Amino acid sequence: MSPLRRGRAARVLVPAAAVAALLAGCAPSQGADVPARGSSATAPSPSTPPGAAPTPTPDGTLLVADFGSDTVTFVDPERGALGSVEVGTAPYGLVVGADGRAWVATAEGVAVVDTRTRERLALVPYETDTGPVTTGEYRGGGMGIALSPDGRRVYVGVNVPGGNGTLEVIDTASREVTDTVSVGRRPFDVDVSRDGSEVYATNHDSFDVTVVRADTLAPRRVEVAPYGTEGGLGSWLKPHYTAVRPSDGRLLLPFEGERLAVVDPRTGRTEIEPMTADTHQHGATITPDGTLLVVGTGPIDPDEDEGPSLTVRAPDGTETVHPLQGPHEDVTVSEDGRTAYVTGGFTRDGYWNGISVVDLATGDTRRLAVGERPLGIAVLRTEGPTTSP
Repeated sequence: MSPLRRGRAARVLVPAAAVAALLAGCAPSQGADVPARGSSATAPSPSTPPGAAPTPTPDGTLLVADFGSDTVTFVDPERGALGSVEVGTAPYGLVVGADGRAWVATAEGVAVVDTRTRERLALVPYETDTGPVTTGEYRGGGMGIALSPDGRRVYVGVNVPGGNGTLEVIDTASREVTDTVSVGRRPFDVDVSRDGSEVYATNHDSFDVTVVRADTLAPRRVEVAPYGTEGGLGSWLKPHYTAVRPSDGRLLLPFEGERLAVVDPRTGRTEIEPMTADTHQHGATITPDGTLLVVGTGPIDPDEDEGPSLTVRAPDGTETVHPLQGPHEDVTVSEDGRTAYVTGGFTRDGYWNGISVVDLATGDTRRLAVGERPLGIAVLRTEGPTTSP
């Protein structure tokens, strides 16, 4: 059956069984958020013993956000974990600048980490009131995060449980929040246009992307709902992550391994292209040549849908689908474009503590145990910002 004709719109939660989950999720929560583990996050937590000189972090090292703990972990892609740094409760997305500093969205604030010395430099608290600091899938606090091309501003999507989120703007020199913009519900992902003139918050629970002008901070809502909005907060069929196409600045949002929403952020118009993986999709990233990589987390309905996978979609729309073992969440690509790194953390239950390393030429895949429920991931490079989508 054509992936564009399947009856996905009926796949929503049963309201009587999902009242608590209707505040936010893809599907009913397997457990309520719980209080944070009590990390004060007031001092750096180096990965080297006190008094010892840290070993410089080599290029090509991976940095992952450990959503299941209060740390980020440095990972040698061949040998595994090199050490961890405490950053704050339940870190989600992260981005790394050309200066080697990582900005990590936690439930408490945005942590600033020197990736070369492997220490936390600061924790920037949010201006937005997100309620008690908790952990778990629906916790308040930072989710998607991005860096302006000139490195002067960090943009973080802040989830407010039960309501609309915000986009907070951080000055990277002063490490202070300078502006706050209202966006949609549960901003899973944040991206920036190549010229830095616009910021895009992908809002999971309101079926939309908020387009924000970087100069005036004026927001504009663009609905992205290729299956419609039937089911509301209980629907599975919501946007998760966005990639900005290098060739024309259009936004690419994958849905269910069936439909790719191609959004012109200037006009708000959406075109739909077919996809082939037939699986619930989350993380997405794009390479400089326009190759799109999308993480398939697994089936909504095991009787109809395929399992976890990594889709590699060429600029001409042809796709290669690499099966993966178990749910995954996010993806990044090595600097030479030959290897994909896919985190096994997953925002829902079923996660595992590691990453899958995929050879994009052969499809060979190996699993590497790292971190605790790793979500966001970046490759440390000498030039240019890197980010998990």
